[in-house]
Amino acid sequence: MLSKVKSCGLMGIDGYVIEVETDISSGIPAFEIVGLGDVAVKESKERVRASIHNTGLDFPVRRITVNLAPANMKKEGSALDLPIALGILAATQQISTEQLGKYMFVGELSLDGEVKPVNGILSMAVCALQSEVEYFVLPEANADEAAVVKGLNVLPVRNMSEIVEHLNGKKQIETHRIDIDGIFKNSISHELDFADVKGQENVKRALEVAASGAHNCLMIGSPGSGKTMLAKRLPTILPTMTFEEALEVTKIHSIAGLLPPKTSLITSRPFRSPHHTVSNVSLVGGGRYPKPGEISLAHYGVLFLDELPEFAKDALEVLRQPLEDGMVTISRVNASLSYPAKATLICAANPCKCGNLLDPARQCSCTPKQVQAYLGRLSGPLLDRIDIHIEVASVKYKELESTKEEENSAVIRERVNKARRIQLERYKGMEIYSNSQLTPSMINKYCRLDEKGRELLKNSFEKLGLSARAHSRILKVARTIADMEESEEIKTSHLAEAIQYRSLDRKFWCG
Repeated sequence: MLSKVKSCGLMGIDGYVIEVETDISSGIPAFEIVGLGDVAVKESKERVRASIHNTGLDFPVRRITVNLAPANMKKEGSALDLPIALGILAATQQISTEQLGKYMFVGELSLDGEVKPVNGILSMAVCALQSEVEYFVLPEANADEAAVVKGLNVLPVRNMSEIVEHLNGKKQIETHRIDIDGIFKNSISHELDFADVKGQENVKRALEVAASGAHNCLMIGSPGSGKTMLAKRLPTILPTMTFEEALEVTKIHSIAGLLPPKTSLITSRPFRSPHHTVSNVSLVGGGRYPKPGEISLAHYGVLFLDELPEFAKDALEVLRQPLEDGMVTISRVNASLSYPAKATLICAANPCKCGNLLDPARQCSCTPKQVQAYLGRLSGPLLDRIDIHIEVASVKYKELESTKEEENSAVIRERVNKARRIQLERYKGMEIYSNSQLTPSMINKYCRLDEKGRELLKNSFEKLGLSARAHSRILKVARTIADMEESEEIKTSHLAEAIQYRSLDRKFWCG
């Protein structure tokens, strides 16, 4: 007796179809699972055996062979419990096989037959839709997450008895639906707001520029100057997420097992802030069974690295390629996995070891050589990928006591959305979506300067000692500032502001 049941596995953030083939034959009783399953898959034998028995169904005392095809791809996790159990029931004719080919099944089984939630369900739901199955059967706890995929019939189940009765035509399971538009309407609210920040107008402006052009930013200032407070509020002014972006972000968090309870879709820009002791693998992803790292979890959001010089040098260096390509590729013997990593990098650093170099009220105890050594921990190639450097001064007492109403995040976000729309229209069909992604040839085309602009840039290089790597960064940022003012031309005022955002390229920082 042979049966075939469709299920789904994960490769990176994408799902792929797994065909669970079950053969039951005469011979010495045994239960074998083949097809490169990990420990969790191998252990499913005991969960399946107990759940079938405790559901009141018959577990065959015969030779059972389950093959997970394609057999050359590694399978992991407990999501194959339900399809394996149903394959056995189909092979022993305890469930109807007439319509079985129209279904895809995923779910972990408890010993009493309860169907428990699994990670990565959104990617599996997308795979089910693409593979043209009519019905996707999954744990009830995962139903909202899968229902965001339009055009798929999602059938949630609480236990194995429900799906057996459904397949045998005794009691039908209704298709699960959710209101996606309602989810987006209820999502535009943030606990944090730029209105909470007193003073720091120059830093707020720099972060608005960073948000408008998706530029990476480094804030340099004394402890307590508000760097972390400002960084945490950056997601509140980033452009409103599209459905496609929300879908991709939710996929990553679902696979990592970090989707918040009762959340079907992540509609707010993610903010990730790993500690400076973070390992390379935790930062960019990987491991024995590869999982997305912090930079992928911050996809379409913000990756904040506080106390940047305290991070291990090799950990920072592994960020270089993902920041350039917007993708992390992890190679293993069996396959190469790719995770998207289009995050805005926001960093914060003290100006020196004691932190008082830029504070006029405190005496810095560091020598010029020590200052240079401290900031020298930041490699040139990493700084190449940071467009904006901004000095954060300590907040004065009169600013803290001020009753002036500060501009809120909603107002700033509207301006950011307007600037991004200009960029989307300009780069239509070019596979880039913001000024930060401009290639050298595009810079020559879209960031042209007039005679005054070229003269200003030349003088800045000579007088401020700017490095060669600052050239394209300045032009990209100037292009964004021009877009914020809805100017097709880059004016000298736009260029002058962009030049100010290159603190670490000046001779001042080189001792």
